[in-house]
Formats: sequence, C-alpha cells, structure tokens
Amino acid sequence: MKNLRSLLREIGQYPTAIFGVVVVLALVIAAIVVIIKIPYDTAISTWRGGEEIVYKNPKTVPPKWYNWFRKDKLVESLDLNEGDEGVSVTEETTEGGTLIKTYTFEFDFPYKSFPQDMVLYFKSEYESKQPFVSMKWYTPDEREIKVASFAIGKTYTYPFLQDQKLQKRLNNVVPNIGLFLNPDNPEQVPVMGTYKLVIETILFEPNSTVSPEFVLHGQVFGWAGTDHMRRDLILPLLWGIPIALSFGLLAALGTSLLTMTIAAFGTWFGGFWDALIQRITEVNMVLPFLSILIMVGTFYSRSIWTILGVTIALSIFTGGIKSYRAMFLQVKESTYIEAAKAYGARDSRIIFKYLIPRMIPLLLPGLISSVPSFVFLEASLAVLGIGDPVLPTWGKMINEALGNAALYRGWFYWILEPAVLLMITGLGFAGLGFALDRIFNPRLRGV
Repeated sequence: MKNLRSLLREIGQYPTAIFGVVVVLALVIAAIVVIIKIPYDTAISTWRGGEEIVYKNPKTVPPKWYNWFRKDKLVESLDLNEGDEGVSVTEETTEGGTLIKTYTFEFDFPYKSFPQDMVLYFKSEYESKQPFVSMKWYTPDEREIKVASFAIGKTYTYPFLQDQKLQKRLNNVVPNIGLFLNPDNPEQVPVMGTYKLVIETILFEPNSTVSPEFVLHGQVFGWAGTDHMRRDLILPLLWGIPIALSFGLLAALGTSLLTMTIAAFGTWFGGFWDALIQRITEVNMVLPFLSILIMVGTFYSRSIWTILGVTIALSIFTGGIKSYRAMFLQVKESTYIEAAKAYGARDSRIIFKYLIPRMIPLLLPGLISSVPSFVFLEASLAVLGIGDPVLPTWGKMINEALGNAALYRGWFYWILEPAVLLMITGLGFAGLGFALDRIFNPRLRGV
C-alpha cells in the first residue's frame, strides 16, 4: 500500500502523467459503460444497418455541434411520435360508430435553410377495412396546404418528396422546399416559425388503430453525424473505445510478457537455446512486419483475433529480446542468484522468482508506452481495408470516409472524430508511459 501511495505521489509530479492517468481512466470507464449499455449483438446489428434501423437518420450529415460555430443554423433532424412534446391527439366518434382520430404534429422551424427530406410512417391494426388518412399542412403565416389522402395498410410509408400531386399543388416545387417556402419573397427562403401537420385518420372498425410517426431529415444529426448508409456515427466512435483498448492492451501485454520470459529462459540456459533465440530474433527483425499482416488479412482472415495473434507472434522476437538478455546477463551473476543455486532451487523457480521480477519495473513503462503503437496498427490496417469487416472501429470509419471522398465533399467530421480519439488515446498512454519510465529508471530522474 505504501509503495502504491509513493508511486501515485511521484506520478503527481509529472503533468503529462496526470493527463495520461485521466485519459486512460476515462477510456477504461467509457469502454465498460459502452459494453454494458450497447451489447455486442446490438452493436453489430445496428452497425450493419437496414431500413428498420436507420430510417430516422438523414444521409451523410454532420453532427449538431456544427451549429455552435455557425451564425445561420443548419436544420436539425426531427422525429415525432404520439406522446412526444408537440404532438396532440383528439378523438371523435360518429353516430355510425366510426372513430375519427386527429393527430397534430407541431414544431418550431427557426432556420434559413430547408430540410433534406420528410417522411411519414404509419402502423395500423384492423381486420378487413383499411383506415383512411387525410393530411393538411399549416404554415406560420396561416396558410393551409392539402398534402394527401389515402387508405393505409398494416404498415405504410409516405415520402413527401415522391408525391407528384403534392409537388404540382406547390407550383412544381419539391415538397421539402415548397411546404416551407415564403411565397411573398422572390428569393427561396423559408418562413420561420411554428408549423403544424394535421393528420385525420378514420377508423371503420371498433378495434382498429393507427400510429403515425413524422420524421424530418435535417442537415445535422446527433452528436457524431451520419455516414453514406444513414448510420449514426456515434456507434463506431463509442464501440471503437473497447476494441482499441482491448487490442492495444492485449497486444502490449502479450508481447511484453512473452518477450521477457523467452529472453529469461535463453539467458539462463544459454548455449544452444540462447543461440537459437538470438538467430530467430535476427531473422524476425528483418521481416516486413506490416506486409505480413496485410498478406494474412488478404489471403487468410481479417478477424481481429487472427490479426492480434499474428501481431503478438511477430512482435515477440524483436530488439526487446536483446535488451532483456543484456540485463538478465547482469542479474544472472548476482550473489542472490548464486545463493539460490546453492540451496538447490530449480531452474524454473530461479527464472520466475528471481530473474523476471527484477525486470518488472522496467517492463511496466515499456508496456504502457507500446499500447498506442498497437492501437494505431489496428486502425491503420482498418484504414487499408484489412481490418475486421464486422466490427465498428475508428479505423473502419476513416476507411469508409476515404472511400466516399469525405474530404473532397466537405464531410470533415467523418475523419476528424475518430482521428481525434486516436490522437487522445495515443497521447494519454504515451504521457503515462514516459512518466513511469522516469520514475522507474533512475538514470532518467529529473529529465
């Protein structure tokens, strides 16, 4: 406990270490919360998309925080259902027993631009006679516009932009513009204020029901925006955290422990085993690391577990073997090692109880500092199209953004968001690792 307090006090002396601790703790907590709140199966099914999942989302729009930096605000997306604020329902029963149910969707529109799209989704229950729907649109300047009238099935979708009759009534102006357009202004500007969409539904059967949903696709959406498949980019940003941390920590831990253990065995037994380990290391150091990973991903499997295993295997026999060997050779000649041999300690006991523990203080800074390199490696492979095709990751986001020419089309958020998270993750682990290196390495104290 004393050692832990002492370590924390020393860490507190380095601002970079404090920043690193805050970042790493925040990432770990975020990863745990994401896994609990968005289970793996839910995340994968949502990321794969489908009309039933992404229908509420506009296509390729920036996040709503864009409006913080704009004088003329972009239109925010809107989704209104029965029970939401601004939605009212009235019922009237005729003498013949027919139920007339009227839905009023009321919303403010304080924008100087037009929405991307508008869609109505209906769900109904009936036995034989379909409900009938009639819709009217009311503008802030008290104009009434007839939208459409039709019978609906169990599920029915009404896209405003595809209604040619409505477009003719709007003087051949597309509905997403014509329904908001100020007719008294020669310039194409919307009327700002409160709009109403009144939907009158006629239910002919006593147990029949109708549930409308009004979706207005704006020019901004959510806290991360959407991609070309209408997917909310908050999902890969959040799920990218546990994936990046898992890959980076497992790769760093596996590589560091195996490298140290193999170096300890080779140094202790010497002779043939030491020579074999050194030759394997020398051969491995000249192999093209990234090229091998690309070949594995291209010709064998792009599973993240396969890539992780190959990464660890290729990262064991590196310069770390030779560094640890040099230090183990010094420790091997220590008096306490001679004492352990004298009382008959087994080779495995000497290696795991006396040799390796002496290197733990040197292992920890290197382990922490190596995490960002493995995180960037996984992201780089995904950017190159070699990442796991199933998982929503930061690298996958950047890959799809580049594939859709995001930078050329001005969709900077699509690349900026994962890039910032990668940068923060790297700086956090690097800052903590450098500080630990100064604490555990006496030669670096005061540097």
